[in-house]
Amino acid sequence: MTIDDILADGAPPVVAILRGVTPDAVVGIGEALVAAGIRLIEVPLNSPDPIESIRRLVAAMGPRALCGAGTVLAPSGVDAVAEVGGKLLVTPNVDPAVIAHGVARGMEPMPGFATPTEAFAAVAAGARRLKLFPAAGFGTSYLKAIREVLPTGTRTWAVGGTGAHNIGEWLAAGAEGIGVGGGLYKAGDDAATVRQRADALVAAWRS
Repeated sequence: MTIDDILADGAPPVVAILRGVTPDAVVGIGEALVAAGIRLIEVPLNSPDPIESIRRLVAAMGPRALCGAGTVLAPSGVDAVAEVGGKLLVTPNVDPAVIAHGVARGMEPMPGFATPTEAFAAVAAGARRLKLFPAAGFGTSYLKAIREVLPTGTRTWAVGGTGAHNIGEWLAAGAEGIGVGGGLYKAGDDAATVRQRADALVAAWRS
């Protein structure tokens, strides 16, 4: 299963970022997201025991969601995530070694970029999807300008300051999707709270 498969099924183009989630809470949070329709889920590696959380999430979600890690900074992190079945590989920066290793392990990298130089370095390393980060600091007009020069087939996502309030603006600017952290989940939130926020985000996307 790939991101393309998830989106082709009609799922909203949203990556849920569960920064700070714990292994005991992650499955309930994941179930709430999937019930709302959100099927791309990342656990940042600076969360408590993130590899165990990813392992539990992958086991519980099966084919219903594409799960993986965020804030992946080294090839060793790629290996740790791959070994528990994680497929999504999100980074805050462009590290060609991390991207290439993720591709070699059959994962889907989504490296964070801020400049055209970084974007082209990520594409050269094998990334098909890039995340503009932090997106709110650059704005939609910046994304439009970057997209004009990227190789055909490169998809861009917006992460940072993104959510139900502006998903339409980013999609109109050409983003394939957005990543949402605090607008969906803050450390300690329960599943009911996450479900409410997820429903609102999906409703905003549909409208």
